[in-house]
Amino acid sequence: MILDGGVSTELEHMGSSGPPDGASDLWGTWALYTDPQAVLKVHRRYADAGCDIVSTNTWSILSAPEVDFRGAVGGSATHWMNAARLGVRLARQAIADAGRTDECAVAFTISEEVTNPERQRTVQLLTRAFEDAPPDLILMETLALLREPTFTAIDTLLKTGIPVWLSFRRCLHGACGVYGQHWGGPEGDIFGRSAGRFEEMGVGALLINCIPIDHVPGILPWLRDFTDLPLGVYPNLGHLGGSGWRFDDRTRPKEYAELAVEWRREGAQIIGGCCGVTPDHIVAAREALEGTTVGNAAESSGRVQPNGFPNGRSRFLIDEQPATQRVRPWTDERNRRLYPLPFPELTYDKGVFAPTQGSLLMWRYLLRSGVGEGKRCLDVGCGAGILAIQLALNGAAHVDAIDVDRRAVNNTMANAYRNKVADRISGEEVDLYFWEPTEAYDLIVASLYQMPVDPFQEISGHRPLDFWGRNLQDQLFSRLPLAMARGGVAYVMQLSIISQQQTELNLERHGLKARIVDFTFFPFSPIFEQNKGQILRVEELSDAYHLLIGSDDILVAYALEITRQ
Repeated sequence: MILDGGVSTELEHMGSSGPPDGASDLWGTWALYTDPQAVLKVHRRYADAGCDIVSTNTWSILSAPEVDFRGAVGGSATHWMNAARLGVRLARQAIADAGRTDECAVAFTISEEVTNPERQRTVQLLTRAFEDAPPDLILMETLALLREPTFTAIDTLLKTGIPVWLSFRRCLHGACGVYGQHWGGPEGDIFGRSAGRFEEMGVGALLINCIPIDHVPGILPWLRDFTDLPLGVYPNLGHLGGSGWRFDDRTRPKEYAELAVEWRREGAQIIGGCCGVTPDHIVAAREALEGTTVGNAAESSGRVQPNGFPNGRSRFLIDEQPATQRVRPWTDERNRRLYPLPFPELTYDKGVFAPTQGSLLMWRYLLRSGVGEGKRCLDVGCGAGILAIQLALNGAAHVDAIDVDRRAVNNTMANAYRNKVADRISGEEVDLYFWEPTEAYDLIVASLYQMPVDPFQEISGHRPLDFWGRNLQDQLFSRLPLAMARGGVAYVMQLSIISQQQTELNLERHGLKARIVDFTFFPFSPIFEQNKGQILRVEELSDAYHLLIGSDDILVAYALEITRQ
């Protein structure tokens, strides 16, 4: 069965004047008010093209009650229900003018707005218009998401006794936009199972429309597994631009006909066109489809090579090789796969800090650089173990993980086991302020807590009051000369809200030097907002800083490489 093409875009193609002021939301339907003779002419061209169904120019009629067209057409058609009746009459007149009264049906089209709860009453009123000018079928087009109002509207229309067909913007990847963007789903079998529900309700056919032609392959064989309903497809050519529909001159009628034959092979029993598909495309498709039969889905879903085309294989059929094998994975310079990231498998025990953006910066550097292979390493302030585990995954000979919190040490060891590196990681509860290194390490990593705190807000505590936010950092610097082996290196995270000048002075005091190997940005979290007053005070008194981007306070986290002078 052959549908017509894009009535509204054909109005543009023919040079019909655009919508009047205030009617831009009435896609094409405005012409029923302002230029009904142009609508009649378009219908006549599609009827002459040999289609079996002419669709009314009423796609956006459910929005019409909100638009005032008084006086636009001279009375009878100014009310939206009269416009709906006129839409049916014009289609019937075009069919009669083409001499195809017994061969061509009228489909009354409505859009996905039918699922809007506010439009349910409008749908009920619309059925009254059908009492005076009934179409041969109702075609609900460009449906997308499956919601209960969808089924309510379908039930309302089925009660008219007029056959109801449904058409969705869908492809194999889920709900699909007019440009081919995937903006809903995937939903597993929800859409397929709904097809069975539609069939039980009494829907007459299920179609796919208003998507690009290259999104069509594969969807009909997939749907056939769920339903025995007649299946159809009528996609777009071109795309919607700011100045109206842009027609696709690359897909000429002959090429569109070849695609239609492919859709027929995939199981299409109803074929036509949506936006941008002209009467010439419909003529070519009808001629190419004459005498064809529905293909076997297993033979047309990409598992066998189609024949009968000049190039031997259609550019739009799904390739017989699975997509996961066709696509080249994204890798780094070390040929390690980066999509998805090889992030360690971690769980976070109660009370143990999950990795912060600073820790993630350090992890990224360890991953990208691959440092630590064959070396004896130390993770200071291990937390849940993200850095210790990555060093082991990089091939470290052994990693010692230390933290002031016994829960963090236990969490690190459990995560090491999850990532199959527990044989090369050991953990120990260590207070950095009382730490006396007993051995030297080739590589040390640390992402320590750095937060300027107003000392007058600190009532008591066993830690020194951290006015500058750098107490832990400086304590680590004082121990690095003892903990670093000859030729050793440390990678330490520093936030921009503590002083770079003071860091350099402290490192120099201990015979060390630093350089930046990476950096990243992240916004203030609640704990930073809570201490923002003290952060600003430190910034006034030193070279510490943060960025203000729009209304957001943004920290900079640096990854420092520290070596001996």
